[in-house]
Amino acid sequence: MYAVLDIETTGGKYDEEGITEIAIHRFDGHHVVDKFVSLVNPEREIQPFVVNLTGINKKMLRSAPKFHEVAKRIVEITQDAVLVAHNAQFDYRILRTEFRRLGYNYERKTICTVSLSQKLIPEAESHSLGKLVRSLGIAVSDRHRADGDAIATLKLFKVLLSKDIQKSIIREVVRDETLGELSARQLDIVESTPSETGVYYMHNKDGDIIFLGKSRNMKKRVNQHFIKSGDRARQLQKDTKKVTYELTGSELVALLKENEELLRNRPKYNFVPGTSLNDHQHVDKSADQRLPEEDLLIVDRGRTEGERSAILVKEGHFKGLGFFDLNHQINNIHILESIITPMEGNSIATDIIVNYLEKRTVLKIIPLSKKD
Repeated sequence: MYAVLDIETTGGKYDEEGITEIAIHRFDGHHVVDKFVSLVNPEREIQPFVVNLTGINKKMLRSAPKFHEVAKRIVEITQDAVLVAHNAQFDYRILRTEFRRLGYNYERKTICTVSLSQKLIPEAESHSLGKLVRSLGIAVSDRHRADGDAIATLKLFKVLLSKDIQKSIIREVVRDETLGELSARQLDIVESTPSETGVYYMHNKDGDIIFLGKSRNMKKRVNQHFIKSGDRARQLQKDTKKVTYELTGSELVALLKENEELLRNRPKYNFVPGTSLNDHQHVDKSADQRLPEEDLLIVDRGRTEGERSAILVKEGHFKGLGFFDLNHQINNIHILESIITPMEGNSIATDIIVNYLEKRTVLKIIPLSKKD
Protein backbone atom coordinates (compact mmCIF):
# COMPACT_ATOMS: atom_id res chain seq x y z
CA MET A 1 0.00 0.00 0.00
CA TYR A 2 1.23 3.48 -0.88
CA ALA A 3 0.32 7.00 0.30
CA VAL A 4 1.11 9.42 -2.53
CA LEU A 5 1.32 12.92 -1.13
CA ASP A 6 2.28 16.50 -1.69
CA ILE A 7 2.70 19.30 0.82
CA GLU A 8 2.74 23.07 0.39
CA THR A 9 4.50 25.08 3.09
CA THR A 10 5.00 28.60 4.36
CA GLY A 11 8.66 28.67 3.35
CA GLY A 12 11.14 30.20 5.74
CA LYS A 13 14.06 28.93 7.80
CA TYR A 14 14.90 25.23 7.92
CA ASP A 15 12.64 23.33 10.37
CA GLU A 16 10.62 26.47 11.04
CA GLU A 17 8.27 25.96 8.09
CA GLY A 18 4.61 25.10 8.53
CA ILE A 19 2.19 23.21 6.30
CA THR A 20 -0.36 25.30 4.40
CA GLU A 21 -1.92 22.52 2.31
CA ILE A 22 -1.68 18.72 2.17
CA ALA A 23 -3.01 16.10 -0.24
CA ILE A 24 -2.71 12.33 0.30
CA HIS A 25 -3.96 9.61 -2.06
CA ARG A 26 -3.94 6.10 -0.57
CA PHE A 27 -3.04 3.86 -3.52
CA ASP A 28 -3.07 0.06 -3.57
CA GLY A 29 -0.95 -0.19 -6.71
CA HIS A 30 -4.00 -0.15 -8.96
CA HIS A 31 -6.65 2.17 -7.53
CA VAL A 32 -6.95 5.11 -5.13
CA VAL A 33 -8.82 3.68 -2.15
CA ASP A 34 -8.88 6.79 0.05
CA LYS A 35 -8.08 10.48 -0.29
CA PHE A 36 -7.48 13.43 2.01
CA VAL A 37 -7.01 17.03 0.86
CA SER A 38 -7.05 20.05 3.15
CA LEU A 39 -5.75 23.54 3.63
CA VAL A 40 -3.93 23.89 6.96
CA ASN A 41 -3.58 26.96 9.15
CA PRO A 42 0.20 27.04 9.80
CA GLU A 43 -0.07 29.57 12.62
CA ARG A 44 2.89 31.45 11.16
CA GLU A 45 3.61 33.87 8.33
CA ILE A 46 3.77 32.73 4.70
CA GLN A 47 6.76 33.95 2.70
CA PRO A 48 5.70 36.35 -0.12
CA PHE A 49 7.39 34.27 -2.84
CA VAL A 50 5.37 31.23 -1.70
CA VAL A 51 2.13 33.20 -1.93
CA ASN A 52 3.04 34.16 -5.50
CA LEU A 53 3.96 30.56 -6.37
CA THR A 54 0.98 28.73 -4.85
CA GLY A 55 -1.68 31.40 -4.61
CA ILE A 56 -2.31 30.35 -1.00
CA ASN A 57 -2.56 33.42 1.24
CA LYS A 58 -3.25 34.25 4.87
CA LYS A 59 -6.91 35.06 4.22
CA MET A 60 -7.55 31.61 2.70
CA LEU A 61 -6.07 29.91 5.76
CA ARG A 62 -7.84 31.94 8.42
CA SER A 63 -10.63 29.38 8.91
CA ALA A 64 -8.60 26.31 7.87
CA PRO A 65 -7.98 23.57 10.47
CA LYS A 66 -4.72 23.69 12.39
CA PHE A 67 -2.31 20.78 12.02
CA HIS A 68 -3.31 19.16 15.32
CA GLU A 69 -6.88 18.98 13.99
CA VAL A 70 -5.88 16.95 10.91
CA ALA A 71 -3.02 14.95 12.45
CA LYS A 72 -5.15 11.91 13.32
CA ARG A 73 -6.51 11.71 9.76
CA ILE A 74 -2.96 11.85 8.37
CA VAL A 75 -1.84 9.04 10.66
CA GLU A 76 -4.83 6.90 9.66
CA ILE A 77 -4.60 7.37 5.89
CA THR A 78 -0.86 6.65 5.87
CA GLN A 79 -1.03 3.69 8.29
CA ASP A 80 0.80 0.59 6.93
CA ALA A 81 1.66 2.50 3.77
CA VAL A 82 4.85 3.68 2.10
CA LEU A 83 4.94 7.45 1.54
CA VAL A 84 5.51 8.38 -2.12
CA ALA A 85 6.45 11.94 -3.04
CA HIS A 86 8.48 13.91 -5.54
CA ASN A 87 11.48 14.85 -3.40
CA ALA A 88 10.17 12.67 -0.57
CA GLN A 89 12.93 13.77 1.79
CA PHE A 90 11.39 17.25 1.95
CA ASP A 91 7.75 16.19 2.46
CA TYR A 92 8.70 13.56 5.04
CA ARG A 93 10.86 16.05 6.97
CA ILE A 94 8.04 18.58 7.08
CA LEU A 95 5.54 15.98 8.29
CA ARG A 96 7.89 14.74 11.00
CA THR A 97 8.55 18.34 12.07
CA GLU A 98 4.82 19.07 12.46
CA PHE A 99 4.24 15.84 14.40
CA ARG A 100 7.29 16.49 16.58
CA ARG A 101 5.73 19.81 17.62
CA LEU A 102 2.79 17.76 18.90
CA GLY A 103 5.11 15.39 20.79
CA TYR A 104 4.41 12.50 18.40
CA ASN A 105 7.10 10.41 16.69
CA TYR A 106 5.82 9.93 13.13
CA GLU A 107 7.71 7.28 11.14
CA ARG A 108 7.00 5.84 7.70
CA LYS A 109 9.05 4.33 4.90
CA THR A 110 9.38 6.53 1.82
CA ILE A 111 9.81 6.29 -1.94
CA CYS A 112 11.13 9.31 -3.83
CA THR A 113 9.90 9.62 -7.42
CA VAL A 114 12.82 11.92 -8.24
CA SER A 115 15.46 9.26 -7.57
CA LEU A 116 13.19 6.54 -8.96
CA SER A 117 12.69 8.43 -12.23
CA GLN A 118 16.43 9.10 -12.47
CA LYS A 119 16.92 5.33 -12.31
CA LEU A 120 14.07 4.25 -14.60
CA ILE A 121 13.97 7.22 -17.02
CA PRO A 122 17.64 8.33 -17.10
CA GLU A 123 17.26 9.84 -20.57
CA ALA A 124 14.77 12.51 -19.39
CA GLU A 125 16.04 16.08 -19.92
CA SER A 126 14.73 17.08 -16.49
CA HIS A 127 13.45 15.17 -13.48
CA SER A 128 11.52 18.09 -12.02
CA LEU A 129 7.86 17.13 -11.64
CA GLY A 130 6.38 19.56 -14.16
CA LYS A 131 8.88 18.96 -16.97
CA LEU A 132 8.99 15.21 -16.40
CA VAL A 133 5.24 14.60 -16.53
CA ARG A 134 4.90 16.84 -19.60
CA SER A 135 7.62 14.84 -21.36
CA LEU A 136 5.59 11.69 -20.61
CA GLY A 137 2.40 13.19 -22.04
CA ILE A 138 0.75 13.34 -18.61
CA ALA A 139 -1.83 16.10 -18.28
CA VAL A 140 -1.41 18.22 -15.17
CA SER A 141 -3.45 21.01 -13.60
CA ASP A 142 -3.22 23.11 -10.44
CA ARG A 143 0.56 22.96 -10.35
CA HIS A 144 2.08 24.09 -7.04
CA ARG A 145 -1.14 23.20 -5.23
CA ALA A 146 -1.06 20.07 -3.09
CA ASP A 147 -3.76 18.05 -4.84
CA GLY A 148 -2.62 18.97 -8.36
CA ASP A 149 0.96 17.95 -7.61
CA ALA A 150 -0.14 14.82 -5.72
CA ILE A 151 -2.21 13.69 -8.72
CA ALA A 152 0.72 14.39 -11.05
CA THR A 153 3.01 12.39 -8.74
CA LEU A 154 0.50 9.53 -8.64
CA LYS A 155 0.31 9.41 -12.45
CA LEU A 156 4.11 9.50 -12.65
CA PHE A 157 4.37 6.72 -10.05
CA LYS A 158 2.04 4.53 -12.14
CA VAL A 159 4.37 5.00 -15.12
CA LEU A 160 7.40 4.17 -12.97
CA LEU A 161 5.73 1.01 -11.64
CA SER A 162 5.09 -0.03 -15.24
CA LYS A 163 8.71 0.66 -16.21
CA ASP A 164 10.08 -1.27 -13.23
CA ILE A 165 10.56 -4.55 -15.07
CA GLN A 166 12.79 -5.91 -12.30
CA LYS A 167 9.90 -5.31 -9.84
CA SER A 168 12.33 -3.79 -7.33
CA ILE A 169 9.65 -1.42 -5.94
CA ILE A 170 7.11 -4.18 -5.26
CA ARG A 171 9.80 -6.52 -3.91
CA GLU A 172 10.85 -3.96 -1.31
CA VAL A 173 7.27 -3.23 -0.23
CA VAL A 174 6.37 -6.93 0.01
CA ARG A 175 9.54 -7.64 2.00
CA ASP A 176 8.52 -5.02 4.56
CA GLU A 177 4.91 -6.25 4.75
CA THR A 178 5.53 -9.99 4.90
CA LEU A 179 6.29 -11.69 8.20
CA GLY A 180 6.22 -15.43 8.78
CA GLU A 181 3.46 -17.64 7.41
CA LEU A 182 0.64 -16.50 5.16
CA SER A 183 -1.67 -14.41 7.31
CA ALA A 184 -5.46 -14.13 7.07
CA ARG A 185 -5.00 -10.65 5.64
CA GLN A 186 -2.70 -11.95 2.91
CA LEU A 187 -5.13 -14.75 2.10
CA ASP A 188 -7.75 -12.05 1.63
CA ILE A 189 -5.43 -10.34 -0.85
CA VAL A 190 -5.13 -13.57 -2.84
CA GLU A 191 -8.91 -13.94 -2.78
CA SER A 192 -9.36 -10.36 -3.98
CA THR A 193 -7.18 -10.88 -7.06
CA PRO A 194 -9.41 -9.63 -9.91
CA SER A 195 -10.94 -11.85 -12.57
CA GLU A 196 -9.23 -9.74 -15.22
CA THR A 197 -6.37 -9.98 -17.71
CA GLY A 198 -2.88 -9.37 -16.40
CA VAL A 199 0.31 -10.76 -14.91
CA TYR A 200 0.42 -12.08 -11.34
CA TYR A 201 3.44 -12.49 -9.06
CA MET A 202 3.91 -14.90 -6.17
CA HIS A 203 6.43 -13.68 -3.56
CA ASN A 204 8.36 -15.41 -0.79
CA LYS A 205 8.99 -13.95 2.69
CA ASP A 206 11.87 -11.84 1.33
CA GLY A 207 9.66 -10.29 -1.34
CA ASP A 208 11.41 -12.15 -4.16
CA ILE A 209 9.26 -13.28 -7.09
CA ILE A 210 9.25 -17.08 -7.01
CA PHE A 211 6.58 -17.59 -9.68
CA LEU A 212 4.85 -15.37 -12.22
CA GLY A 213 2.30 -15.99 -14.92
CA LYS A 214 -0.27 -14.36 -17.14
CA SER A 215 -3.97 -15.09 -17.38
CA ARG A 216 -7.19 -13.70 -18.80
CA ASN A 217 -8.68 -14.53 -15.39
CA MET A 218 -6.00 -14.01 -12.74
CA LYS A 219 -8.30 -14.85 -9.82
CA LYS A 220 -9.10 -18.28 -11.27
CA ARG A 221 -5.46 -19.00 -12.13
CA VAL A 222 -4.12 -18.00 -8.69
CA ASN A 223 -6.78 -20.15 -7.01
CA GLN A 224 -5.66 -23.08 -9.18
CA HIS A 225 -2.12 -22.71 -7.85
CA PHE A 226 -3.38 -23.02 -4.28
CA ILE A 227 -5.43 -26.18 -4.86
CA LYS A 228 -2.98 -27.96 -7.15
CA SER A 229 -1.42 -31.21 -5.91
CA GLY A 230 2.11 -32.52 -6.34
CA ASP A 231 5.35 -31.93 -4.46
CA ARG A 232 6.44 -28.89 -6.49
CA ALA A 233 2.99 -27.28 -6.29
CA ARG A 234 2.81 -27.81 -2.53
CA GLN A 235 6.27 -26.30 -2.08
CA LEU A 236 5.21 -23.24 -4.09
CA GLN A 237 2.11 -22.92 -1.91
CA LYS A 238 4.26 -23.14 1.23
CA ASP A 239 6.82 -20.60 0.02
CA THR A 240 4.24 -18.07 -1.22
CA LYS A 241 3.69 -15.32 1.34
CA LYS A 242 2.01 -12.76 -0.88
CA VAL A 243 0.47 -12.41 -4.34
CA THR A 244 0.61 -9.15 -6.30
CA TYR A 245 -0.63 -8.48 -9.80
CA GLU A 246 -0.47 -6.03 -12.67
CA LEU A 247 -3.49 -5.40 -14.88
CA THR A 248 -2.79 -5.19 -18.62
CA GLY A 249 -6.23 -5.13 -20.26
CA SER A 250 -4.74 -6.58 -23.43
CA GLU A 251 -3.85 -10.28 -23.49
CA LEU A 252 -1.06 -9.54 -25.98
CA VAL A 253 0.50 -7.11 -23.49
CA ALA A 254 0.19 -9.75 -20.76
CA LEU A 255 1.95 -12.33 -22.95
CA LEU A 256 4.79 -9.93 -23.75
CA LYS A 257 5.20 -8.82 -20.12
CA GLU A 258 5.23 -12.42 -18.95
CA ASN A 259 7.96 -13.30 -21.45
CA GLU A 260 10.08 -10.26 -20.58
CA GLU A 261 9.78 -10.65 -16.83
CA LEU A 262 10.45 -14.39 -16.90
CA LEU A 263 13.76 -13.69 -18.61
CA ARG A 264 14.67 -10.82 -16.26
CA ASN A 265 13.52 -12.31 -12.95
CA ARG A 266 13.97 -16.06 -13.60
CA PRO A 267 11.62 -17.09 -10.77
CA LYS A 268 12.48 -20.25 -8.88
CA TYR A 269 9.32 -22.18 -9.77
CA ASN A 270 8.97 -21.10 -13.42
CA PHE A 271 10.31 -22.88 -16.46
CA VAL A 272 11.93 -20.09 -18.49
CA PRO A 273 11.54 -20.80 -22.23
CA GLY A 274 14.14 -19.90 -24.81
CA THR A 275 17.13 -20.50 -22.56
CA SER A 276 18.75 -23.06 -24.86
CA LEU A 277 20.32 -22.52 -28.28
CA ASN A 278 17.82 -24.92 -29.86
CA ASP A 279 14.90 -22.90 -28.48
CA HIS A 280 16.22 -19.69 -30.05
CA GLN A 281 16.98 -21.35 -33.39
CA HIS A 282 13.47 -22.80 -33.54
CA VAL A 283 11.81 -19.45 -32.76
CA ASP A 284 14.03 -17.55 -35.19
CA LYS A 285 12.85 -19.71 -38.08
CA SER A 286 9.17 -19.36 -37.20
CA ALA A 287 9.12 -15.66 -36.33
CA ASP A 288 11.65 -13.66 -38.31
CA GLN A 289 10.40 -14.98 -41.67
CA ARG A 290 6.82 -13.96 -40.98
CA LEU A 291 7.07 -10.48 -39.42
CA PRO A 292 7.52 -7.65 -41.97
CA GLU A 293 10.47 -5.35 -41.33
CA GLU A 294 8.31 -2.33 -40.61
CA ASP A 295 7.87 0.26 -37.88
CA LEU A 296 4.46 -0.28 -36.29
CA LEU A 297 2.45 0.77 -33.26
CA ILE A 298 0.00 -1.91 -32.16
CA VAL A 299 -2.83 -0.34 -30.16
CA ASP A 300 -5.03 -2.53 -27.98
CA ARG A 301 -7.18 -2.38 -24.86
CA GLY A 302 -5.80 -0.65 -21.78
CA ARG A 303 -6.31 -1.21 -18.08
CA THR A 304 -9.32 1.13 -17.94
CA GLU A 305 -11.96 2.34 -20.39
CA GLY A 306 -10.14 5.63 -20.92
CA GLU A 307 -6.79 4.03 -21.67
CA ARG A 308 -5.11 2.12 -24.48
CA SER A 309 -2.00 -0.06 -24.58
CA ALA A 310 0.76 0.58 -27.11
CA ILE A 311 3.21 -2.02 -28.43
CA LEU A 312 6.14 -0.64 -30.42
CA VAL A 313 7.67 -2.64 -33.28
CA LYS A 314 10.70 -1.29 -35.14
CA GLU A 315 12.08 -2.93 -38.28
CA GLY A 316 10.13 -6.07 -37.49
CA HIS A 317 11.33 -6.37 -33.89
CA PHE A 318 9.45 -5.78 -30.63
CA LYS A 319 10.95 -2.81 -28.76
CA GLY A 320 8.66 -2.24 -25.80
CA LEU A 321 5.19 -1.36 -24.57
CA GLY A 322 3.31 1.21 -22.53
CA PHE A 323 -0.08 2.77 -21.85
CA PHE A 324 -1.58 6.10 -22.86
CA ASP A 325 -4.69 8.08 -21.99
CA LEU A 326 -7.28 8.47 -24.75
CA ASN A 327 -7.30 12.22 -24.12
CA HIS A 328 -3.68 12.48 -25.28
CA GLN A 329 -2.35 12.38 -28.80
CA ILE A 330 0.45 9.88 -29.41
CA ASN A 331 1.50 11.12 -32.84
CA ASN A 332 4.45 12.89 -31.20
CA ILE A 333 7.27 10.34 -31.51
CA HIS A 334 9.14 11.79 -28.51
CA ILE A 335 6.14 11.40 -26.19
CA LEU A 336 5.48 7.95 -27.66
CA GLU A 337 9.01 6.80 -26.91
CA SER A 338 8.87 8.23 -23.38
CA ILE A 339 5.77 6.21 -22.43
CA ILE A 340 7.19 3.00 -23.89
CA THR A 341 9.02 0.72 -21.45
CA PRO A 342 12.00 -0.66 -23.43
CA MET A 343 12.16 -4.44 -23.55
CA GLU A 344 14.59 -7.03 -24.87
CA GLY A 345 12.72 -7.74 -28.09
CA ASN A 346 14.01 -11.30 -28.41
CA SER A 347 12.77 -13.76 -31.02
CA ILE A 348 10.29 -15.27 -28.56
CA ALA A 349 8.57 -11.87 -28.21
CA THR A 350 8.46 -11.53 -31.99
CA ASP A 351 6.90 -14.99 -32.24
CA ILE A 352 4.30 -14.05 -29.61
CA ILE A 353 3.23 -11.01 -31.64
CA VAL A 354 3.10 -12.92 -34.95
CA ASN A 355 1.08 -15.80 -33.53
CA TYR A 356 -1.30 -13.48 -31.68
CA LEU A 357 -2.02 -11.32 -34.74
CA GLU A 358 -2.66 -14.43 -36.83
CA LYS A 359 -5.33 -15.70 -34.42
CA ARG A 360 -6.70 -12.63 -32.62
CA THR A 361 -7.58 -9.03 -33.35
CA VAL A 362 -6.28 -5.84 -31.77
CA LEU A 363 -7.90 -2.41 -31.83
CA LYS A 364 -5.62 -0.99 -34.51
CA ILE A 365 -2.17 -1.18 -36.09
CA ILE A 366 -0.59 2.17 -36.99
CA PRO A 367 2.32 2.30 -39.47
CA LEU A 368 4.96 4.73 -38.18
CA SER A 369 6.71 7.18 -40.46
CA LYS A 370 10.49 6.87 -40.49
CA LYS A 371 10.85 10.64 -40.83
CA ASP A 372 12.40 12.52 -37.92
